[in-house]
Amino acid sequence: MLITRRSMISGKTHTLDIACTEEQLARWQAGEKIQDCMPDVPAPLREFLMTGTTPVEWAEMFGKPPRSHRQRRRPA
Repeated sequence: MLITRRSMISGKTHTLDIACTEEQLARWQAGEKIQDCMPDVPAPLREFLMTGTTPVEWAEMFGKPPRSHRQRRRPA
Protein backbone atom coordinates (compact mmCIF):
# COMPACT_ATOMS: atom_id res chain seq x y z
CA MET A 1 0.00 0.00 0.00
CA LEU A 2 1.38 3.40 -0.92
CA ILE A 3 1.52 5.63 2.13
CA THR A 4 2.52 9.28 2.19
CA ARG A 5 3.89 10.99 5.27
CA ARG A 6 5.70 14.24 6.06
CA SER A 7 9.06 13.69 7.73
CA MET A 8 9.44 15.08 11.24
CA ILE A 9 13.19 15.40 10.53
CA SER A 10 13.35 17.10 7.14
CA GLY A 11 9.79 18.34 6.65
CA LYS A 12 9.78 16.68 3.22
CA THR A 13 6.87 14.58 2.04
CA HIS A 14 7.67 11.00 1.03
CA THR A 15 5.61 8.10 -0.29
CA LEU A 16 6.68 4.52 0.43
CA ASP A 17 5.12 1.18 -0.45
CA ILE A 18 4.37 -0.51 2.89
CA ALA A 19 3.27 -4.16 3.01
CA CYS A 20 0.31 -3.63 5.31
CA THR A 21 -3.44 -3.88 4.97
CA GLU A 22 -6.17 -1.29 5.48
CA GLU A 23 -7.25 -3.33 8.53
CA GLN A 24 -3.77 -3.22 10.09
CA LEU A 25 -3.53 0.52 9.47
CA ALA A 26 -6.97 1.07 11.00
CA ARG A 27 -6.06 -1.01 14.09
CA TRP A 28 -2.92 1.07 14.62
CA GLN A 29 -4.78 4.35 14.10
CA ALA A 30 -7.36 3.14 16.65
CA GLY A 31 -4.62 2.87 19.28
CA GLU A 32 -3.14 -0.62 19.02
CA LYS A 33 0.66 -0.83 19.22
CA ILE A 34 2.09 -0.71 15.73
CA GLN A 35 4.42 -3.66 16.37
CA ASP A 36 1.42 -5.77 17.41
CA CYS A 37 -0.80 -5.03 14.44
CA MET A 38 2.03 -4.97 11.86
CA PRO A 39 4.58 -7.53 13.10
CA ASP A 40 5.79 -8.36 9.57
CA VAL A 41 6.47 -4.73 8.62
CA PRO A 42 10.16 -3.98 9.29
CA ALA A 43 10.87 -1.51 12.10
CA PRO A 44 12.29 1.19 9.77
CA LEU A 45 9.04 1.19 7.80
CA ARG A 46 6.93 1.25 10.96
CA GLU A 47 8.97 4.30 11.99
CA PHE A 48 8.07 5.88 8.65
CA LEU A 49 4.38 5.30 9.39
CA MET A 50 4.68 6.91 12.82
CA THR A 51 6.97 9.86 12.06
CA GLY A 52 7.37 10.13 8.29
CA THR A 53 11.08 9.51 8.72
CA THR A 54 12.43 7.39 5.89
CA PRO A 55 15.07 4.73 6.57
CA VAL A 56 17.62 6.89 4.69
CA GLU A 57 16.83 9.98 6.79
CA TRP A 58 17.06 7.91 9.98
CA ALA A 59 20.45 6.51 8.99
CA GLU A 60 21.75 9.98 8.07
CA MET A 61 20.56 11.39 11.40
CA PHE A 62 21.27 8.55 13.84
CA GLY A 63 23.52 6.06 12.05
CA LYS A 64 21.68 2.75 11.99
CA PRO A 65 17.96 2.31 11.28
CA PRO A 66 15.69 1.35 14.18
CA ARG A 67 15.58 -2.36 14.95
CA SER A 68 12.56 -4.53 15.49
CA HIS A 69 12.03 -6.24 18.83
CA ARG A 70 13.04 -9.53 17.17
CA GLN A 71 16.48 -8.12 16.37
CA ARG A 72 17.31 -6.96 19.86
CA ARG A 73 19.79 -8.95 21.88
CA ARG A 74 18.47 -10.86 24.82
CA PRO A 75 20.18 -10.34 28.17
CA ALA A 76 22.55 -13.16 29.14
